[in-house]
Amino acid sequence: MKCIIFGSTGMVGRGVLLECLDDDRVEEVLVVNRHSLHMEHPKLAEIIREDLYDLSDVRDRLSGYQACFFPLGISAIGLSESAYRKITYDLTLYVANLVLELNPEMVFTYVSGMGTDSSEHGRTMWARVKGKTENDLMKLPFKGAYMFRPGYIQPMRGIRSRTSWYNALYVIFKPLYPLMKALSPNSVTTTVNLGRAMIWCGLNGHEKKVVEVREINEYATL
Repeated sequence: MKCIIFGSTGMVGRGVLLECLDDDRVEEVLVVNRHSLHMEHPKLAEIIREDLYDLSDVRDRLSGYQACFFPLGISAIGLSESAYRKITYDLTLYVANLVLELNPEMVFTYVSGMGTDSSEHGRTMWARVKGKTENDLMKLPFKGAYMFRPGYIQPMRGIRSRTSWYNALYVIFKPLYPLMKALSPNSVTTTVNLGRAMIWCGLNGHEKKVVEVREINEYATL
């Protein structure tokens, strides 16, 4: 499988990237980011674009891939709905339509979140926007479109969040993760499991389009 990853400079995206680079079933990885990873690997190619909303001049480089993993996202804290929607919905749908046009047999995997509002009418802004994003992605004629809804994600393999206070929380919760997993296994996962599960869906597909934490942890072992 050859795959494209958007958002590999973030914590979740970095986790997906590392699993792709280590997995023999993944032949090639193209990352599209605003900033360079400053990483070299025989499988890895990189496109750096300050403006991700216009990829017209690099569209030829986005052709010939079987999967697109989209863990790119931002916290809704402090953002208006319009600002959050621009990144969460507008950018995601722009990229999805573009890669679908270039790769009609592609699988698209989107990282959403536990509590996403599929009705699009709930009180929580981020959940409504994520819900609309999911719904409209699943309407597109991809070979497969999978909406991953992780809950708590424990970073592994030395990965750190770019948000300092997130890192402080992860340091606190790391020794508690085994207990959290024992008490609530269907609400916690890791960057490793998320990456491995996305690869499995990209290769094998599944009839269930909304992938909850239980399935994420299950697919990671297959």
